[in-house]
Amino acid sequence: MTIVKAKAKWASSSPRKIQRVADLVRGKLAQEALTLLKFMPQKGARLLAKVIKSAVANAKNNCKLDEAGLVIHEVYANKGTDMKRFQPRARGRAFPIKKRTSHITVCLSSRESV
Repeated sequence: MTIVKAKAKWASSSPRKIQRVADLVRGKLAQEALTLLKFMPQKGARLLAKVIKSAVANAKNNCKLDEAGLVIHEVYANKGTDMKRFQPRARGRAFPIKKRTSHITVCLSSRESV
């Protein structure tokens, strides 16, 4: 069973938001998932589509697998580093802002092996 991976690190969206989109495409064919993500309004859909395209290219070029038979075996978003920023407030105070990032991983496998 050949598993092909692709990762995107430090994607500028929280893992929770990306995980909502990832749950919809898990277990689907790669081409079907890309079509589904194309029409979704979430930013996480665009980020996830980019990683799936990369994984399909890896499978095609490195492992000589057929694009039509690729299934999303595993997809998840882990927590990346938080960028800490501050919002100035009245009377010399400052409120912290955490700009969250995530690491997106997509694993594809051929349809016969699933």
